[in-house]
Amino acid sequence: MNEQEIKNIVTGQRRYFYTGATLDVDARIQALKKLKASILKHENDIHEALKKDLGKSGFESYMCETGLVLSEITYMLKHVRSFAREKTVLTPLAQFHSRSYRKPSPYGVVLIMSPWNYPFLLTLDPLVDAIAAGNTVVLKPSAYSPYTSTIVSKIIKECFDEKYICVVTGGRTENTCLLKENFDYIFFTGSKAVGREVMRQAADHLTPVTLELGGKSPCIVEKSADLKLAARRIVFGKFLNCGQTCVAPDYIYCDRSVKDRLVKEIKKQIQKQFGKQPLDRADYGKIINEKHFDRITRLIDPSKVVWGGKSDKATLKIEPTVIDNVTFGDTVMQEEIFGPLLPILTYDSLDEAIRNINSMHHPLALYIFTKDRSAARKVTSRLGFGGGCINDTIIHLATCEMGFGGFGESGMGSYHGKDGFRTFSHEKSIVDKKRWIDLPMRYQPYRKIYGRLVRMFLK
Repeated sequence: MNEQEIKNIVTGQRRYFYTGATLDVDARIQALKKLKASILKHENDIHEALKKDLGKSGFESYMCETGLVLSEITYMLKHVRSFAREKTVLTPLAQFHSRSYRKPSPYGVVLIMSPWNYPFLLTLDPLVDAIAAGNTVVLKPSAYSPYTSTIVSKIIKECFDEKYICVVTGGRTENTCLLKENFDYIFFTGSKAVGREVMRQAADHLTPVTLELGGKSPCIVEKSADLKLAARRIVFGKFLNCGQTCVAPDYIYCDRSVKDRLVKEIKKQIQKQFGKQPLDRADYGKIINEKHFDRITRLIDPSKVVWGGKSDKATLKIEPTVIDNVTFGDTVMQEEIFGPLLPILTYDSLDEAIRNINSMHHPLALYIFTKDRSAARKVTSRLGFGGGCINDTIIHLATCEMGFGGFGESGMGSYHGKDGFRTFSHEKSIVDKKRWIDLPMRYQPYRKIYGRLVRMFLK
């Protein structure tokens, strides 16, 4: 798609938005119902596309992508009327007699740019929120997950006219053309490097943005932790989607006194969850492409591997790999891994761990395993991070009742449920002043007699 075609799409969507067609809440509800019906109709096609792009099983595809999108739609259908309703607030006495209220209003034409690691979920989830808020939307899925992009395009074309919702496929050229356009809001999920460029381009038009990025999310294992439970849940969270999850535990940071026992339990759990030969399992996923496969395998130091380490370039598969005796100076700790490598570092005191983590960029997620509630409070209070779990991994993002988003270098803004509706809405502050009374004291010429009244109203 060339620059002029993209410009025509944005112009057409703006023209459609200005007709007011998206403001009707009933129309938004019908759009969401239509989208839900199409997803259910094409569920097998979606899962087949995810299998081709990332090697995901049907179960994992539903649990981590399709099912979560359907859940978001269901939540919005239930709550969108209340979210879109005007909210009356108290009016100060000085503005007697008036009604003050907040009016949620859509931004207008929204650009949603999504990544390849959860290509269905991270394209459709923000779309649901944007539709519920009353916007028109241009979707730009990743070029690295072409099969999922194709089924997303098919669903959108089946449900909507391009003047309302449109999918733009392609790569860097299309991204560049899109970012030149003057959108009313940009929602981006992806790498920090591309996120910086999105923000730079958005600044030219003073366009507000939400950035969902990533980072090295730590998993703290405190000395009182239930190590069997910790190992089971860490292995699940780390190796889900072959580690290609923005909120996966990037590394374990554990108390030195429990490290050896934890490593032993992690080895047991990897074998229990993935078998002795993970590369031969049909339901074990793959790395998205050769470029990322080569990047991840270069991070493996064979001398420090205590489990796994094997890979198959022909199938783009890498075993769940545990790397022990790691320091913050090692190569594997210099960038977000985004693959099935699990480095293990140790600390001698929780205060030491907090100092070291605070010395780095704020992560998207943080996890702590502990039986000590005071230790959990200390970590969650003193460390900066987007969101996380106590005694679990990843599941904090699987709810519509809490917003999900980054902090600092891991992103800005949040979405899911009500937070998603708010992200794609501007809340207008409006005072509806009655005509039957008009206090004279605010008008020139100012008289001393009114001074006491003004002080009474405004103190």
